[in-house]
Amino acid sequence: MACVKLGSKSDAFQRQGQAWFCTTGLPSDLVVEVGEMSFHLHKFPLLSRSAVMERIITEASEEGEEKCSVVLSDIPGGAKTFELIAKFCYGMKLELTASNVVHLRCAAEHLEMTEELGEGNLIMKTDNFLDQVVLRSWKDSLKALLTCDDLISYADELNITKRCIESLAIKASTDPNLFGWPIMEHGGPLQSPGGGLLWNGISTGARPKNLSSDWWYEDVTILSFALYKRLISVMESRGVKPEIIAGSLSFYAKRYLPGLNRRRGITESSSNLSAVGPAALPSEVDQKNLVEDIDRLLPMQKSLVSTKFLFGLLRTGVILQVSPSCVSNLERRIGMQLDEATLEDLLMPNLCHSTETLYNVDCVQRILEHFLVMDQATGGASPCSVDNGELIGSPSLTPIAAVAKLIDGYLAEVAPDINLKLPKFQALAAAVPDFARPLDDGLYRAIDIYLKSHPWLAESDKEELCRLMDCQKLSLEACTHAAQNERLPLRIVVQVLFFEQLQLRTSIAGCFLVSENLEGSRQLRGGFGGPAEGGWDTAVNENQVLKIGMDSMRMRVFELEKECSEMKREIEKLGQAKSSSTWMKKFGFKIKSQMCSAEEKSVSQNNGNSTGKIEKLKERRGKHEKNLSLDG
Repeated sequence: MACVKLGSKSDAFQRQGQAWFCTTGLPSDLVVEVGEMSFHLHKFPLLSRSAVMERIITEASEEGEEKCSVVLSDIPGGAKTFELIAKFCYGMKLELTASNVVHLRCAAEHLEMTEELGEGNLIMKTDNFLDQVVLRSWKDSLKALLTCDDLISYADELNITKRCIESLAIKASTDPNLFGWPIMEHGGPLQSPGGGLLWNGISTGARPKNLSSDWWYEDVTILSFALYKRLISVMESRGVKPEIIAGSLSFYAKRYLPGLNRRRGITESSSNLSAVGPAALPSEVDQKNLVEDIDRLLPMQKSLVSTKFLFGLLRTGVILQVSPSCVSNLERRIGMQLDEATLEDLLMPNLCHSTETLYNVDCVQRILEHFLVMDQATGGASPCSVDNGELIGSPSLTPIAAVAKLIDGYLAEVAPDINLKLPKFQALAAAVPDFARPLDDGLYRAIDIYLKSHPWLAESDKEELCRLMDCQKLSLEACTHAAQNERLPLRIVVQVLFFEQLQLRTSIAGCFLVSENLEGSRQLRGGFGGPAEGGWDTAVNENQVLKIGMDSMRMRVFELEKECSEMKREIEKLGQAKSSSTWMKKFGFKIKSQMCSAEEKSVSQNNGNSTGKIEKLKERRGKHEKNLSLDG
């Protein structure tokens, strides 16, 4: 730290308890009381440097007092600063540093130590030191600004705070790789004006490592938020990039908001907290104000800070009960980049006493709505086609597909909560557009978990819930699971079986297409190639085996359709007996069979018999699949 030495006389001050004595050989004729400390001094050295002391001493002399007493209760810096001023008045040795120059400058102004009383007075000395030494250095400017907190009103009046902030803003907004000297002095090695590293004052010729634009983030965290906020505002006015501003705000928040480190590594979190110290952590009120101020300072742009940081800020803000506008702004920020979030981010505990759900589902719903609004505004929300489970269309559809997958995973996590009401679960699931899900496997999994955790749901509620998924968009594995799922309504099982059959027939048709292509290729090659062409007989034999296998598979599918028709006739017979028995009406249910293209009818009698038919169909179908796999 740079310093300037003032005075030439040796130090003649001695302290005895709460009093300072000047041992120059002359008896003291002036006592100055500053706080709890008293200074036994002489009139002439002080009145020759300070206009305020001159007026006080003159008034006391007119009253005929030989030894006068003065009380200076409001001097900036207190007793410690006045001690340095007294030494300056006596011409004793003292050092001007970045840590004491602000106090001395404010106290000199308070005591009116101007050039009118003598050349080289304290106001001029401190001003020159500030301009020529302190404000040219990053470290010294930071230390000087830090001391402004103690006497902010005096420092603001003298523009010291503003000058320090502007000095820091200029240095922080300058690329350190363009001007390696002397900006790199903040923590790096000393450099020569040519940029080479110095060792014991000798240039080594080595070049310093390049610095990134965030080199100043940690340094400014020692500032109070009031000063830090002013620094950020000045940097914004100087055109510093929003991502650099946002990065600094994120770094500062992580230092003073312990809640943001909850899910970070233990080593990283403890190191950050130990750097600040437990006594330096702000109170809950200050943390609340900090969250609200950071929200106001953050530019409203996407991806300036990580989504994890925004979720941490929102979680901390809810705990600290920040204003509703702050919560809404944070939710909107998260919604702008929801596609960058993870499932762990969404799992925010519910701290509202009015609801009993484990997780804050309402908050996630609002965030999703913000995302959909932003996605629609940017032209991302438009229909698309699906090919092999992938979205086909504009690249802007990729974020909404990622969000759909994220919401399906979130629904599966919150589904076991027995306090989660059906309308809330349905609303969140239905908020995702249909085209955003290339497959409904994730949604099916969430619905299945919800049905398992809520077995008391009525049959109508189960059917309403299952309408959220499209059976045509289930994969073959999901169809197989759903066909054997006893928790699903019977109507949904029949739909799944129908679409599973369609997928199977489509696969068979594709196999036949491949077979026909092979046959055509064989005939084409047979017209040009001779019998000596090796390996072709093997290909013909494999083709014949494949064709036989396809014929066998087609016959078995035909048998499956025949059994389905028989089951349909059985259901119709049972439906005709509905009017003859009131007992059957009480325990009836209806099935809509898309598989057999039949009209929907009510089944009231022999519930166990109809269910047995379907189970028989499933069993037979399983045997067919097993035989198919053995043939392959």
